[in-house]
Amino acid sequence: MKTTLKKPVAIVGYSGHAYVIIDILLSAGRLVTAYCDQEEKPFNPYHLEYLGKESDVIHRLKQFDFFACVGHNGIREKIHNNLSQYLGSPINAIHPSAVISASAKLGDGIMIAANATLNPLVEIGKGVICNTSTSIDHECIIGDFTHIAPGAVLCGNVKVGRNTFIGANSVVRQGIIIGDNVTIGAGTVVVKDIPDGATVVGNPARQLVKKPARKLVAA
Repeated sequence: MKTTLKKPVAIVGYSGHAYVIIDILLSAGRLVTAYCDQEEKPFNPYHLEYLGKESDVIHRLKQFDFFACVGHNGIREKIHNNLSQYLGSPINAIHPSAVISASAKLGDGIMIAANATLNPLVEIGKGVICNTSTSIDHECIIGDFTHIAPGAVLCGNVKVGRNTFIGANSVVRQGIIIGDNVTIGAGTVVVKDIPDGATVVGNPARQLVKKPARKLVAA
């Protein structure tokens, strides 16, 4: 039986979040050898080769599988979509200790960190981050480029939109619908649906209201 050799991996973005992803990839048996960033990093703990800014080295990146190591949802989406046009889909970074139901559906370019749990019929969109020890229960649907921070718990049948951030150790009650571009603060307990663009904090969650900018009056 013929064995297909996997390409080495180049990451895009090289800082704290990237270190976690590199560790996940190494734990999964992948070889990470290079990185792209706006500039060469003086701190290079994994001794990776600097290739340059990703948009300038597309020709070199064709030698690698790639992964966007950026925690910011919007920037991660831009990198993911731009490079996919030329290189195909990014790989997934899934830690061997993660527990993932065989019935879960996974998009491309996702991160599933150590001790995360994805239960039956979960759907994870592309570019999603399920960070350390997240718990995502049955039939949850997570939209593209959402970031679920460490220790967050989503009970069954929760639906989360695109580009949303769910803070560390938050808890979302079963059946809740969370919109696009939502920010949920760390430790928040969500017991009601959240509309697009809202920021919520606290237990129970309350929505923060943006104060209108004060007008300057000339003397």
